[in-house]
Amino acid sequence: MKENQNIIQTFGMGKSYKDTKVLHNLNLNVPKNSIFGFLGPNGAGKTTTMKILLGFIKASEGSGTIFGKDICKDSIEIRYRIGYLSQDPRFYDNLSTRENLRLTARFFFKNNRKAIEKRVDEVIELTGLSKVADRRIKGFSGGERQRLGIAQAQINYPDLLILDEPTAALDPLGRKNVLDVMENLKDKTTIFYSTHILSDVQRVSDTVAILNEGVCIAQGPIDQLMDNKGTVFSATCRGNFKSSIEILNAEPWVSNVTCNHNRIEGYMGMNVEVTDTTKAEESLLRILMRDPETIITSFGLKTNELEDTFLNIIAEGAK
Repeated sequence: MKENQNIIQTFGMGKSYKDTKVLHNLNLNVPKNSIFGFLGPNGAGKTTTMKILLGFIKASEGSGTIFGKDICKDSIEIRYRIGYLSQDPRFYDNLSTRENLRLTARFFFKNNRKAIEKRVDEVIELTGLSKVADRRIKGFSGGERQRLGIAQAQINYPDLLILDEPTAALDPLGRKNVLDVMENLKDKTTIFYSTHILSDVQRVSDTVAILNEGVCIAQGPIDQLMDNKGTVFSATCRGNFKSSIEILNAEPWVSNVTCNHNRIEGYMGMNVEVTDTTKAEESLLRILMRDPETIITSFGLKTNELEDTFLNIIAEGAK
């Protein structure tokens, strides 16, 4: 049977603990060879979802498939093709990186020492652990432990990697190193990972789902989710935009103008949402510079940040 191009699919999946419902009618579609960011604040239901997918707990309602196979009936078969990194991975601290990886590899390459050594060398190189390959785990930084966790999860050539908060509690360098590893793995597998760190999702993900209070409130390619607003130009000045605001509000290609004033620094900022980018590029700066007492200190196309989109979607969901 030909596999669906969606590696993970869930159908009305829910989970309750006694009288408390923590997951509501979840319908996920995780495309093959994507880096899928499962985004939401702490307590949103991300870990619960992953445990259901992995067969650690059962859904209270609905169903799901991985590789087109039922997550309940075919759980053992599915897990042979998955690599998993928990929030708090544990290792034998008195053993080295290489020795820890050998132990894991023995479950998949039985009685084949040559294949074990080959794969251990590959994942060490892949995750950038060559310099600490023969060091004991005790004393590893948080970033090194997370990279080792990904190396361990990758040992069996998985078709799907499930990573639970892989960059949580890491310093900026540790996060960068882990995200670099994830990007390097993109062509080799599908990555489904949970996080509450918006900048990480924006950097490495191509598809995202936003979970809030157990409800999936948005899902799709990240570019589409972030394109939910018109093109926005931003400007900062010393002085006042008052005369410019009146002119801009009369222009047919301007849909919204917002200003904020930093009284301490003496600057005023403006965001102008437009429907015609070409017209804005031709005319907007000229309009802002008409007042000789207004000094423009910065001007440009505003980069739409995932944080803005996330907050907007959360707010719409609350309504």
